[in-house]
Amino acid sequence: MLIKTLEDGFVHPVPSEITPAQVYQNRRQWLQQAGMLGLAAAGLEAQAQTVRPGELPPLPAKVSGVAGAMATDTPTPYRDATTYNNFYEFGTDKLDPVRNVKNFVTSPWSVEIEGLVKKPGRINLEDLLKVSAMEERIYRMRCVEGWSMVMPWVGYSLSELIKRVEPLGSAKFVEFVTLADPKTMPYVGSRVLSWPYVEGLRMDEAMHPLTLLTFGLYGEVLPKQNGAPVRLNVPWKYGFKNAKSIVKIRFTDKQPATAWNKAAANEYGFYSNVNPNVDHPRWSQATERRIGEDGLLTKKRKTLMFNGYEAQVGQLYAGMDLTKNF
Repeated sequence: MLIKTLEDGFVHPVPSEITPAQVYQNRRQWLQQAGMLGLAAAGLEAQAQTVRPGELPPLPAKVSGVAGAMATDTPTPYRDATTYNNFYEFGTDKLDPVRNVKNFVTSPWSVEIEGLVKKPGRINLEDLLKVSAMEERIYRMRCVEGWSMVMPWVGYSLSELIKRVEPLGSAKFVEFVTLADPKTMPYVGSRVLSWPYVEGLRMDEAMHPLTLLTFGLYGEVLPKQNGAPVRLNVPWKYGFKNAKSIVKIRFTDKQPATAWNKAAANEYGFYSNVNPNVDHPRWSQATERRIGEDGLLTKKRKTLMFNGYEAQVGQLYAGMDLTKNF
């Protein structure tokens, strides 16, 4: 089934000087391709409060009303958030993604829905943008390597899309497959991981209102190095769970074999919940370094259980051994 329209069941310490100008697409062209000119002109009744950096086209959004979605922490500076990244398709150094995305093409774009659903099909980015109203959410994000950021994302709950495609009762997991294009992603084919990059969630995790299908950052469309044009954000899990540049969403009855779990199962479990009581085999997870707070005398922060979202998501793991299911 080809999914096209609402009627068919569907309503995207680092100085800025290192960011190449070529990273950014032409503003008007992107807006036209994404079908957002009318929305940008009309505005929204409840606008988000993040100050736009003015680097990319705006992506209007209302402030989210989802419990826990608006962290009160000071957001990480835009320059740091968009130049200090993990995106192994473009390199393993934190500065590689912004340096190597010049030839990455994010339009046109579509996402294939497949597996155990009543409404499989390919969805264009323009239609993905219309599934639900855009919201701004300020999430704490914690990397397994021990650093963290606070970032204002723009998108909507993944559950809105899931409900539209109507998963079968036998669907227990959601698998996310990302683009693997060696022509525009220079590290695809490297031996560090198997490609394409694959991640997954249990169905109840995917349906949780905090799980965000993300199209924007700081009130603008996603920069390429941050996972454009559509990515996942699951704020209570380590950052590698947040698949970038998604091209396929598959519903399955089996736990997906994820990229990092396949690479090193003893270090990267399927659940990957932020848990300060479970150390990585090579370092402690008890503390973290907040990017933007890098002075010599700055103390590390204490890592919070579920990254500070325990009140919202702790019940998902009731009765589980979180040292075994790490």
